[in-house]
Amino acid sequence: MGTDEPAEGLPGVPDGFERLWTPHRMAYIGGQDKPATGAADDCPFCRAQRGTDEEGLVVARGRSAFVVLNLYPYNAGHLMVLPLRHVADYTDLDADETAEVAALTKTAMTVLRTVMQPHGFNLGMNQGAVAGAGIAAHLHQHVVPRWGGDMNFLPIVGRTKALPELLGDTRARLAAAWPGRRG
Repeated sequence: MGTDEPAEGLPGVPDGFERLWTPHRMAYIGGQDKPATGAADDCPFCRAQRGTDEEGLVVARGRSAFVVLNLYPYNAGHLMVLPLRHVADYTDLDADETAEVAALTKTAMTVLRTVMQPHGFNLGMNQGAVAGAGIAAHLHQHVVPRWGGDMNFLPIVGRTKALPELLGDTRARLAAAWPGRRG
């Protein structure tokens, strides 16, 4: 058998590439948990705050905002800070919500520095689907820890991120380190 022939019983021609299969990403690609409408009843962020912290990946709760791990993270420790209220636009936040989203963002950075020692952060808020908001109906501030060299070939060639820790384990570590919080 030459190199241009498939292995016995297998389709295709070997191309020399290794494959990293990530079938769990199909849920994201297929739109699982994306709201069918913009209504709060359909919103995964509203559902996350109604359940247990472990089930919803909630790291911390405030009076008018909360912090949750991203279910489809760009990097390990990727957090989102959201108002409790189902609101889409930053300009629709009241003064207390604006202040608490900002304060929780600062605390998220401090906790991530303590627990995961990132070298930097990406902070961002995508307003509207055309701006890249995957769930545009519920405002969310991304807090993405970054490390020197954390970009490798996988996202570029394989459209895949290798994450070193299960989300539940990351949530537990960050929640335990959150000031004034127990577990």
